[in-house]
Amino acid sequence: MDFLLAGLRAAGEGTRLRLLYLLSQGEFNVSELTQILGQSQPRVSRHLKLMCEAGLLDRFKEGSWVLFRMREDGPGGRIARNIVDLIPADDNIARRDFLRVQDILSDRREKAQAYFGENAENWDQIRALHISEKQVAEKVRLLAGDSPIEDYLDIGTGTGSVLALLAPQAKIATGLDSSREMLAIARTRMEDNGLKHVRVRHGDVFSLPFEDATIDLITIHQVLHFLDNPGGSLMEAGRVLRNGGRILVVDFAPHDLEFLRTEHAHHRLGLSNEDMGRWLAKSGLKLVKHEELKPPSDQKGEGLTVSFWLATKD
Repeated sequence: MDFLLAGLRAAGEGTRLRLLYLLSQGEFNVSELTQILGQSQPRVSRHLKLMCEAGLLDRFKEGSWVLFRMREDGPGGRIARNIVDLIPADDNIARRDFLRVQDILSDRREKAQAYFGENAENWDQIRALHISEKQVAEKVRLLAGDSPIEDYLDIGTGTGSVLALLAPQAKIATGLDSSREMLAIARTRMEDNGLKHVRVRHGDVFSLPFEDATIDLITIHQVLHFLDNPGGSLMEAGRVLRNGGRILVVDFAPHDLEFLRTEHAHHRLGLSNEDMGRWLAKSGLKLVKHEELKPPSDQKGEGLTVSFWLATKD
């Protein structure tokens, strides 16, 4: 009862109700919210602080940004959702705020597309060396299965392609990456696909911001070859995986394309099945399936084989 009353009091003010509605549409920083509301930053920040303390909002740091969104789980999330659902769809203020939100999202898309355009050559050069993304996506979906997922985590989510693929099956889905520019692209992808239940977060693969044994499915797509300690990241992934949970790793098989190390920051030229088996075992994970997709035959030895490892935690 006390928690409910605190939540109602926190939302029971005009600007705070508008903020709650806005943050049910996605995640925004204070600067964006002040732009939408036309109010001062200190005022907006005070309102946000009150609602975070009441458990209606989530607050998280991403580089130099602080982002907010409506809480999705727990009693605070239920209270917030019920309040937002009571706001009339034809309310003039909510409608104007919604239009301003679309302007913010459009601006994000333009910035994300500009960044991706400046760096697309790197991705295109590597993609040309291995099988199509469509084939990889089909294999990921097949190995992940089509059963509902409670909590899903995509480590090193990048532009969010795998996250967007599997998130519709999940009740809660999170993409984690250390690049704010990549997260901007991933966030735009989630918005464009209507995946409002998906969160993208800034974080470290060696120090995941999750409690022990809280995640049901983890994917790590084309990440480990950038790391000097892939086993350490798998150890951390094993920590947050629930008993009975699954982890799907996608990466290149061993190769000798040295330019990927010198020009594209690949720390390892692919990962062997032997190394992966050892790292998984040390992380308390059991390898249950290893499959490969070979590059097109016209690559004449210059192509990359993509490996898939599916493991479970007993």
